[in-house]
Amino acid sequence: MLFQSGPGDLLALDWPSPPRNVLLVKKKGLPSITESLIVFAKHIKSSYPSISVLVEPHVASEIHEKCDFPIFTTHGSRHEEVPCFHRKVDIATTLGGDGTILHASSLFATSPTVPPILSFSMGTLGFLSEWKFEEYKRAFREIYMSGAGAGDRGHILEVTEEPRLDGSKEATVHGGGASGMTGWSSIRGQCMGSSRAAHVLLRSRLKVKIIDASGRRMDENDANGSNVHAMNDVVIHRGKDPHLAIVEVYVGGRFLTEAVGDGMIISTPTGSTAYSLSSGGSIIHPLVSSLLLTPICPRSLSFRPLVLPANTQVTLRLSEKNRGAEAEVSIDGCRQGQGIGVGMEVQVLGEDIRSQDGKWYGGVPCVMRPNIGSEADGDDRWVGGLNGLLKFNYPFGEDG
Repeated sequence: MLFQSGPGDLLALDWPSPPRNVLLVKKKGLPSITESLIVFAKHIKSSYPSISVLVEPHVASEIHEKCDFPIFTTHGSRHEEVPCFHRKVDIATTLGGDGTILHASSLFATSPTVPPILSFSMGTLGFLSEWKFEEYKRAFREIYMSGAGAGDRGHILEVTEEPRLDGSKEATVHGGGASGMTGWSSIRGQCMGSSRAAHVLLRSRLKVKIIDASGRRMDENDANGSNVHAMNDVVIHRGKDPHLAIVEVYVGGRFLTEAVGDGMIISTPTGSTAYSLSSGGSIIHPLVSSLLLTPICPRSLSFRPLVLPANTQVTLRLSEKNRGAEAEVSIDGCRQGQGIGVGMEVQVLGEDIRSQDGKWYGGVPCVMRPNIGSEADGDDRWVGGLNGLLKFNYPFGEDG
């Protein structure tokens, strides 16, 4: 549950009850990160015994023999796996870089809500990652205890049994009993309190629909009729075809232009520092409600990137003049199994992030690392990332 805690731009995280299921997502192919994930999982189970640890199936096969406690995962196809995460996950934790965060977000691409994401920077760039892994004990305690006051920690609850992911029973706490402890009351040390809630940056997403030439929706990932969401960007690209792509661009239902080039990018403010930036797009602060339309290597030198209101629908339709059979479509860097042919289109609209009764809904809630001894909110970290990681306006001839 997110709410505005003060005059700043960040939101505060306030759990209505202790979180029970934590999803651990890691970067592939690095044994050191796998070992770090095991260390982190063991810490969670030893310090927060009421929490269940969830991982993806390929991660479970790597670590299950090295853990002396249950590790839960899913079975079946991705269409069966993802809804299970939607129902069960309270916190998502990533160990990797920006791509790992995007992957974790993609697991909730068809869900209207995303759990808070706690990210440890263990990848190549880490522009979106907030925490160093050495801080994992403090970081997890801050998100777990966020908003839990002394009354919450001392409250006596009844212990019952509820089904777990694998169908077995799990001891769970509920209010009204005369014995037992909450997840909060079992944690030693001083409570966070509502005034010390973890701060969250709510990053907007894009809602994406792929429409065929007859007007029928054909999203590959859309198994249940839900919107497909993108945290970074949606890209139409000519792919391996040697000819430039010809794409009709509509803004708010009105024809804007016919783009001739390698492709088009529609990005969120978060995605403005990714592919769009490499294609000459503007850098947009993540709190600006907008979307960015950026051409990829356009034939016309006068075709410049556009910043549009987030509630403006942008439609990209492959023109009948296009010489290739189809164009490739990727969502957050993942190529869709089927491209779009002539007459087909991609419809993109900014996600509706709304406030109701002082609480916020929508977006990707990213847990921020607090600035010790600083009154600043979230802007200084973003500026620091531009300077330290992207070397914004870095002078020539100076060492990095």
